[in-house]
Amino acid sequence: MNKINKLFANRGDKKFLSLYFCAGCPTLESTGDVILTMQKRGIDFIEVGIPFSDPLADGPVIQSAATKALKNGMNLKTLFAQLKTIKDQVEIPLIMMGYLNPILHYGIEAFCQSCVESGVSGAIIPDLPFKDYQEVVKPIADKYDLRIIMLITPETSEERIRFIDDNTDGFIYMVSSAAITGAQKSFDDAKQEYFRRINAMNLRNPRMIGFGISNRQTLEAAQQNAAGAIIGSKFVTLLNESKDADEALDKLFEALA
Repeated sequence: MNKINKLFANRGDKKFLSLYFCAGCPTLESTGDVILTMQKRGIDFIEVGIPFSDPLADGPVIQSAATKALKNGMNLKTLFAQLKTIKDQVEIPLIMMGYLNPILHYGIEAFCQSCVESGVSGAIIPDLPFKDYQEVVKPIADKYDLRIIMLITPETSEERIRFIDDNTDGFIYMVSSAAITGAQKSFDDAKQEYFRRINAMNLRNPRMIGFGISNRQTLEAAQQNAAGAIIGSKFVTLLNESKDADEALDKLFEALA
């Protein structure tokens, strides 16, 4: 069974915490250490960011990390080689998160095959059109038992949400707002209403809420309205400041307490 499906199937009442970081940042060789440290510290699954020069959905923190990673020499070929070296030590799901351009350049089938060979269980491609997902990407991903995770936002129609729910597997990434990534102090009434509206739809797939989670208040709001929370910018900031994954996690858990 795919690790993502297995994780959610065995969830019970547990609320998950997933973290995002950009591969190749703070250093080119830090990727494996960051992943293994997160696993050791109890993170449930990890989004491994593929650096790209034009990350449209990302705020300044993740844009800066991507720029640094590219300057360090990170690319998909290097990333897959690094992941292969730790594959046998990684027990939790790894999900590649990146834009379509580098993946197309690498090749869709080559990308899916390299994911499997590197111990990756899924991918999130924010700018992948759903039509292209269905017609081109999904058949190849299914061949390699790779989960393609789709995003929904407060602007996504109920019809489209149900369509995504019917045609994907693993979980749905529920973006907390239509804005770019970045830490927020709280979720306002509009976001809370959005969470309640999606809850009431009783979707088949579990949901994870991301974008803007950086403290106890936003973490609890996400965990109350979904299977768990995804944190990106806050952890990326702490990792860049400390250059040490253990220290960054210490500070993150302190901020979430």
